[in-house]
Amino acid sequence: MMLQPKRGLRGPAVAAAVVSGALFLAACGSTGSSRSARTPSMPASPAATGAGGVACGEAAALSASGSTAQEFAMKIWIRSYTRACPGTRISYAGNGSGAGQSDFLKGRTAFAGSDSALSAAQIGQSRSVCSQGGRAVHLPTLGGPIALAFNLPGVDKLVLDAPALAKIFDSRITKWNDPEIAKLNPGARLPSTPIRATHRSDSSGTTDNFTSYLSAAAPSAWSYGHDKVWMAKGGQSAKGSSGVVEQVRKTVGAIGYVELTYALARDVHTASIATGASAPVDASVITSSKAIAGSTVAGSDGDLVLKLDYGTRAAGAYPIDMVTYEIVCDKGNKPATLPATKAFLTYIAGSTGQEELSFEGYATLPATIVGKVRSRIANLS
Repeated sequence: MMLQPKRGLRGPAVAAAVVSGALFLAACGSTGSSRSARTPSMPASPAATGAGGVACGEAAALSASGSTAQEFAMKIWIRSYTRACPGTRISYAGNGSGAGQSDFLKGRTAFAGSDSALSAAQIGQSRSVCSQGGRAVHLPTLGGPIALAFNLPGVDKLVLDAPALAKIFDSRITKWNDPEIAKLNPGARLPSTPIRATHRSDSSGTTDNFTSYLSAAAPSAWSYGHDKVWMAKGGQSAKGSSGVVEQVRKTVGAIGYVELTYALARDVHTASIATGASAPVDASVITSSKAIAGSTVAGSDGDLVLKLDYGTRAAGAYPIDMVTYEIVCDKGNKPATLPATKAFLTYIAGSTGQEELSFEGYATLPATIVGKVRSRIANLS
């Protein structure tokens, strides 16, 4: 279960979140309406409009699962949407991106939340779930930084880079006062404390994105490529981002990769990343948004998978980022839940849904991407 970030966040994090939220809201249009069709099990008025002008579609019971990175966002969205549209019931299980993909591909859910894209083989598999010749497509709805949370008493500020991180998480740098780390932190009093690198034990889009960064930014130091399943040697593991941040919080010498929201929730220190720019970059929604703004659409035929620039050296751009997708059929969705699915996805991709996340550590997506997402949702069938 995702931990709710504290309302009393650190000053810079709050300021960054406010500006980030404002940027996204300027990019988003007003929440649009969705096409409706009566569901046999839960009748409702056609084209129903809920509180605050929210387009509710037809009432239905929706099930979804997947990414823990967006679990807290989903809790907020579901709470607000179902208050406005009480005839619709939505459940979201934060069981990890891999499990969410599996649930969707077995036809158990209306959509999946995932921080990494389906493989070509999985896209092929989706054709058996999506009828009428449909297939799965990816709709980016959230972005954010993957922070390196650490627990090193006496050290509040820590700078790391991709080669050092690759060696730390592959058990080749094992002490915090290693010369490679000391070189990145001149003047810092680094102890000889053993490093307790912590990775995800479950199939995770966060792992996929973190290892994508290591592969892109330190190819000579990281030989494992990228995957949702952890491949490197040694270290300790924990299930879910909540498990990783809790392991870091209670273990002296620990370091782990988690979404910024989890680090803020537990008030855990996070490392700055040396990218080759003029100064190391802190993890924040502003610096993550700047990096994500350089992304491009890599999918085709209406699939909005994004290609992130993990090797960015732009000043003030944090390189370890992720985009969370909602995975849904482009056509051949279940008729009983399609109107409610479209209405809910339209809500979360619109200004009303996004403004609720302004203080929660999520980053903005480029305005051009936001427009494509809303258009794609409107055309789901």
